[in-house]
Amino acid sequence: MPTSSQADRILVLGIGNILWADEGFGVRAVEEFHRRYAVPENITILDGGTQGLYLVNYLEDADRLIVFDAIDYGLEPGQLKVVRDEEVPRFTGAKKMSLHQTGFQEVISAADLLGRCPKHLALIGCQPLDLQDWGGPLTAPVRDQINPAVALAVDILAKWGVEAAPRTASLPESERLLANDIDHIHYEMRARPA
Repeated sequence: MPTSSQADRILVLGIGNILWADEGFGVRAVEEFHRRYAVPENITILDGGTQGLYLVNYLEDADRLIVFDAIDYGLEPGQLKVVRDEEVPRFTGAKKMSLHQTGFQEVISAADLLGRCPKHLALIGCQPLDLQDWGGPLTAPVRDQINPAVALAVDILAKWGVEAAPRTASLPESERLLANDIDHIHYEMRARPA
């Protein structure tokens, strides 16, 4: 795998909808990555949520991209799969949640058409179990893959020559990716059965 230089702009992106159970995997994974690791200034960490084509501008600015997402690979629920570079577009055509939601495949395609797609991509996908539970938390098999997915991202960055350093102090509340009590601890953790 090609190594990075400190000049490379890297985007670590989580996409999905936290209101639809396992569809929130990507957002929760990038949130956990940000909570646990400090990164150099050439790395942007972004909760892309369901922004669709609005994400094209972020992709245009990146030389390298890591994406966390819930992807229907047809595997066992909770199984992780990493696809890279030219493999990414054919694996991102997962079922859309609604007609107005642009899939990430369209975002990649739009950036590619503009000639501004990142040179290197890594998609860390998790097979969902439940995408229908409105307001529900991640299911156990998917929730259990957040830490392994974060470890995969750290490993990919290391192979690109970039260190994600474990934080030595807790992330201040003002620096969380999600505010207004929709972060994982305040939103999903309270929805878990006792």
